[in-house]
Amino acid sequence: MSSPPPDAGPIAAVTVRPWPLFIDTAALSLPISFSDATYRINKNLRYFAGNYVLIILFILLITLILRPISLVLFLTIFAGWIYLYFSRNEPLDLFGFDVDDRFVLGFLSLVTVVALLVFKIWTNVVVSIGFGIVILCVHGALRAPEDQEDSPYGALLSESPRGDYTIV
Repeated sequence: MSSPPPDAGPIAAVTVRPWPLFIDTAALSLPISFSDATYRINKNLRYFAGNYVLIILFILLITLILRPISLVLFLTIFAGWIYLYFSRNEPLDLFGFDVDDRFVLGFLSLVTVVALLVFKIWTNVVVSIGFGIVILCVHGALRAPEDQEDSPYGALLSESPRGDYTIV
């Protein structure tokens, strides 16, 4: 007899963190070096991934306001991404068959690229994503992660009586 396949575990879902936590000005500080800034961006990108995605999508939707048909199409595609890929914890069941997540990802990506080609809005998408990445990098570099002591510069930082970190 063969044993059942091991459970792969739940599909990783993107979590949107509370917006007051995201815009908390008390957590903002200048990084001490370029390496510290890249460390912060990496940590904040992992922690606030859902928030960053929503900001970039909001910027994209704002740029599509002048093209209502494109806006409706991409809202529909976005809803498809949310429903078919991001919000599920179990495999997609289609006519009694389990559909692999890689197939769903490939299908949704193909639909998105075809829509971009047909409606000729590459410029809007590239500019929106570029502007969103700038916002992501600025926020990620300025916001000190919660686990600052795990920083590669953790030994150089000491906590002050106010609870923030200063250079020793």
